[in-house]
Amino acid sequence: MTGRAGEVFETGRAVSDVEALLVAPVPTAGPTAGGTDVEGDPATGEWTATSGEGFRIVPLWESEDLVGVYGPEWNEAEEAAEEQLARLVAELDRRWGAHRRVSMRVPLFRKQAGAPMPALFQALCDADCYGDLTVWGPLSATSRWIAVSVNQSDGDAPMIMTAVVSDRPITELDDQPST
Repeated sequence: MTGRAGEVFETGRAVSDVEALLVAPVPTAGPTAGGTDVEGDPATGEWTATSGEGFRIVPLWESEDLVGVYGPEWNEAEEAAEEQLARLVAELDRRWGAHRRVSMRVPLFRKQAGAPMPALFQALCDADCYGDLTVWGPLSATSRWIAVSVNQSDGDAPMIMTAVVSDRPITELDDQPST
């Protein structure tokens, strides 16, 4: 699924990846009005990044495939992914202060209804990244926002930890889209 398949999770590497994302350029415009650019590994085609106007999303880690994993083993895999995210969040909290939670509930429902939403949330939904976002920002050195999350797109898919950088606020969406 991602270019991170098969890698062992290491908190230090994930922190370095997030810090690199924070200072890397983000597109000033999308490929099309509100569009995104999905990048893949040239050899495997696996997802490596999604970019759009003012943001970039990258995978930080991908678990083993969960095909045929059920019950306690599946719960253990989910708990392990959540613990890895918690370690990353704790380190980023230490560096940047307390985080905020941004739910992906509204974007999920908007996607199901075909309702409009900001390009960043649309890109997260298009990549099946429905995990609630842990957000810091704006970070004083860059005025950028950073978010991390972990989720699984369906019962057999691997867990995927992602990071987002945005030059715009990452805030909770209203239940009703603006008209």
